[in-house]
Amino acid sequence: MPIQPTAHYAMGGIPTDIEGRVVIDEKNTPMPGLYAAGEVACVSVHGANRLGTNSLVDILVFGRRGGRHAASFIKENDWVPLPARPEEPARALVSQVLNSTGKERAADIRDVLQDEMMDKASVFRDAAGLTALRDKLGELRERYRRVKAEDRGLQYNTELLEVIELGCLLELAEVLVESALARQESRGGHYREDFPKRDDVNWLKHTLAYQAPKKIELKFKPVVITKFQPMERKY
Repeated sequence: MPIQPTAHYAMGGIPTDIEGRVVIDEKNTPMPGLYAAGEVACVSVHGANRLGTNSLVDILVFGRRGGRHAASFIKENDWVPLPARPEEPARALVSQVLNSTGKERAADIRDVLQDEMMDKASVFRDAAGLTALRDKLGELRERYRRVKAEDRGLQYNTELLEVIELGCLLELAEVLVESALARQESRGGHYREDFPKRDDVNWLKHTLAYQAPKKIELKFKPVVITKFQPMERKY
């Protein structure tokens, strides 16, 4: 029986404040009405080693806080005005996939993506592998533009879902690679073999990634230190 490691838990995620509100910049500016909690969110109480700490805090504590704050928010605010056809981007995406005349299969692209990420962007990384992976991701993005779904149905179309999910996987892979290349140190679950030491002088900060028209743009947010001081991991 073939055995392969898989993702146990995701570190990082959508940045939030302690009330579960999604924040959009390094100043912790909240996006009104948008909340996140659980594995999808990053309230930043665990630093770079959420796997080695109590990850249930993310949903049990901040899920509750976010829910209470959201309940208060909806009592104090009215509906936000929407454009005439707010669903149009989603409809356009589905239509693009279903009407594509390309020859690429999502499964083929996903197989390459999995192999490349496993080989060059696992826990142990270096600049050479990450740079090569960045180029490979560019190739896969080009291939993805020619992807098609064999199933053109509109009911319970799991292939359509897989194609759309593949686009999200490619975007997140780019975020991971660009963030890992920029962070020239080793910390928690991020280990750069060419920068094996932790560097609190230059890298005691959170990485924020933004999707720009042609590339991933990175910004950085300071770490808020309260009762517990940063210490070297000894285990």
